[in-house]
Order: sequence, then structure tokens, then C-alpha cells
Amino acid sequence: MLFLYNLFGVTRILFTFLYNLWVCNAISVQKLWGDNSILGCMRMIEDKSAKIERTLYIYTQLLNGNTVKKNFLANKFNVNERSIQRDIDDIRAYLDTQSVDNGMMGSIIYDYKEKGYKLESTSSLKLTNPEILAISKILLDSRAFTRREMEALMDKLVDCCVPRDNKDLVKSLINNEEFHYIEPQHKNDFLDKLWQIANAVYECRYIEVTYTRLKERKTVVRKLQPLAIMFSEYYFYMAAFIDNEETRKDFDVINDSYPTIYRIDRIKELKVLNERYHIPYQNRFQEGEFRKRIQFMFGGKLRKVKFRYSGLSIESVLDRLPTAKVLEETEDGYIVEAEVFGDGIDMWFRGQGESIEEL
Repeated sequence: MLFLYNLFGVTRILFTFLYNLWVCNAISVQKLWGDNSILGCMRMIEDKSAKIERTLYIYTQLLNGNTVKKNFLANKFNVNERSIQRDIDDIRAYLDTQSVDNGMMGSIIYDYKEKGYKLESTSSLKLTNPEILAISKILLDSRAFTRREMEALMDKLVDCCVPRDNKDLVKSLINNEEFHYIEPQHKNDFLDKLWQIANAVYECRYIEVTYTRLKERKTVVRKLQPLAIMFSEYYFYMAAFIDNEETRKDFDVINDSYPTIYRIDRIKELKVLNERYHIPYQNRFQEGEFRKRIQFMFGGKLRKVKFRYSGLSIESVLDRLPTAKVLEETEDGYIVEAEVFGDGIDMWFRGQGESIEEL
């Protein structure tokens, strides 16, 4: 891919200069009409040919990772340093055009240590067809957003991340699935709340939420320390500590050292407070470790479960339970142990039928 990009770049520069050469020659013949016209045209052709050679040489050196120095190039091509600077500026302008049109990015920077110019961060800003298709499928199959939010996300994803030549193909591949997209039953737009919570987590600010509980369909007001945002099976969740001892007395686990889980679409009102909370670095919330153990978004005690799995794919179990370890493989299946939070695992066990037996 890089070779093709380099070849395309060299070819484009060559044709650009050849076109400019033709235009300048046509103008010069009219201006120099007379005995010196042929001589003037020949000199202009030589100058343009020399510029093409210099520019392609500099471009090739940059692509190969070399540092180019104006004084060396000026001596090599018998020109002044201003000519070399114009060549470098032409290449820089070309690279800027490529970043807009094709998503290929390469910036020419001046290295003060080596006292020369280098090409840095040559990469692709656009997604390939397989990448955009995979991301689109994941988004659509998540069913996490309302239809309006999903359509806006998909349009922006294709417009910003797909090269212009591939947009029609990508849109045709996802149009049918987008047309038949089924939004979640709550039908609540929550992206703004998601961002507010993320900022509150980053700035360690308390938030106050009006929340509809799943039990009793009761609306409660909570002052929380937001810790993390997670996603699981259609919904976004927030992990947070409750800043109210009286409220925590009613919980199933008294003095629970782990955060409570809130479904973000159930938050009716959200207010970020000026008050901040402090958690020492050594006691910071380990979102990744917590996420491994709360696959079912049910709070509760941390527990170890041990079970026998006799189904067809042990990989699906290990993917479902990141903390799971196969202790033994027997004629009847696999003996597996996992560490999880709460009772959600029990519901999952029952859903697997006879393929799982808790030990």
C-alpha cells in the first residue's frame, strides 16, 4: 500500500510539473516571438526539467526516511537555497492535498537536531473498506442508539472516514441494515448525557441525577461520584459511588466497597456539580479489572463460581467470562472457574440449559 501511495505521489507531481511546463512554454513562445523565441523556450524547458528532477529527488529522499538539507541540495543541483525551499513547499502542498482527498497524511517538519527536513507520520487517516464495514456492523448490531442518533453517527462515519471513491460502495453495503434498524425500546437520546458524565469522571466532579429504578419503577435523586462508563448488550452504564450513607443502608450489600451500576438511558435529569471528590492514585478505580467481573451489569458481592460445561464451544464461555479459567478437561466436558459480581451469573447459567452444571 505504501509503495502504491509513493508511486502515485511521484506520478502526480511529475504530471503536475509537465502541465505547468506546457503552459509556460506556450506563453513564452508568444512573448518571445522573434529570433530569441527558440532559445527562450529551450531555457525554460531546461529550468522546468531541472525543477522536476530536484523535486522528485527530494520527495524520494523524504519517503525513504532521509533528512534533506537545503545547503547540500543547493550545492548538488547548483541552485540557491530559496529554490530548494520552494521545492519543499511544493511537496508540502501536495501532501496537504492528499490528506484531504485520499486520507493519506505526511507532514514535512524541520528537525533542529539534524538541521534538515524530514517526512513524519505518513499514515492513512481514512478507514479501509473492511474496517468501515466491520465498525458499521458493530454499531448497527449494538442497537444502542435511537434511530435518529444512529443515522447521524453512520452518516458522519462514512463521510469522515471513507475515501471519496469508496463512499458509494460502503453506503450500498450498509443501507439495507440501516433501513431495517430497530431502535431500543426506551427511545431516549442520551449522547449529551454520556459526554457530561465522561467529563465529570475526567474532572472528578460529583453529579446529581434523577434516576428511574428498575425495581418498583420508582424515581430517586442521587448524589454520585461517577467512576466509569461501560457498554453491555444494548445499553450504556455508569459505575458510581453513592455519596449518602443513609441511602446505602437500604442496599443488599452494606458497606459495599464496589460501585453501583446505573443505566444511562434511565437518567432523566443530570447535573454536574462544582464540588470535586478525590481518590488517591493507588486507590483509583480499575475500570478494566472491574469490567472483567461484571459481565451482566448486576451489582452485588464479588464471588467465585465453579461449573462444568458440556456444550460445543468452550471458547464462547471464555469470551463471555473474561476471568474464566479451564481447570480440567474431562470426558463430560470442561471444569471452569470464574470470578464475577452479583447474581447475574445465575441467570446466565439457567439460560444455558443442560450444557452448564454449577458445582
